[in-house]
Amino acid sequence: MVMMWDLEGSSQPRQQFSGHTMVVTGLAVSPDSSQLCTGSRDNSLLLWDVGTGQCAERVSVSRNLVTHLCWVPREPYILQTSEDKTIRLWDSRGLQVAHVFPIKQHIQTYCEVSEDGRRCISCSSGFGGEGCEATLWDLRQTRNRICEYKGHFQTVASCVFLPRALALMPVIATSSHDCKVKIWNQDTGACLSTLSLDGSGPLTSLAVADTTSSLCASFSRGIHLLRVDHSQGLELREVAAF
Repeated sequence: MVMMWDLEGSSQPRQQFSGHTMVVTGLAVSPDSSQLCTGSRDNSLLLWDVGTGQCAERVSVSRNLVTHLCWVPREPYILQTSEDKTIRLWDSRGLQVAHVFPIKQHIQTYCEVSEDGRRCISCSSGFGGEGCEATLWDLRQTRNRICEYKGHFQTVASCVFLPRALALMPVIATSSHDCKVKIWNQDTGACLSTLSLDGSGPLTSLAVADTTSSLCASFSRGIHLLRVDHSQGLELREVAAF
């Protein structure tokens, strides 16, 4: 089940969305906030009307165990990763598959779309350096692979586009079960900075907080506030943990 609250309203949920038969593993809100797309380990995607809480569309694909969903900015498209190693682009108008990217060798754990909607990144499971990469894709024209980012030694659980104000070149960040967060040159694939959060356990998610800070969630030490320090080049530092 998915629940929705008003941040400044009652402590009770304003809306409930119940329709999956297994755990909900992906959630994305449309750019105009009128629709909600959810994905689950039950192989299905559901499209909801946020106002009424009613399910408008339902689709199921065999072995499509959803790992993450991301709505493309200003577009009717939804990007989805899956345990079947596939990245799918869905058209929310009827909830039909618009494109399937070339299948990867490992489970795709997460996806993110750039603010301009032109590119997207996905990341892979793996162990011992096999797999364990993030991949940049062209989302608008060829829809081909542009670049890969390799250097983690365990599953890459999250990948994000960092704000352009952060560096002189476009950069992305990844977090992994190997307890490391890495910043990469988006165009060349070069690793620019690595932060090791020793004792944190697997790092499970990563989110941009502002133009210089990010939040990283871990198994063992909660949420880490990370900040980019420019005093000695591009260096990532942990400044707090919650």
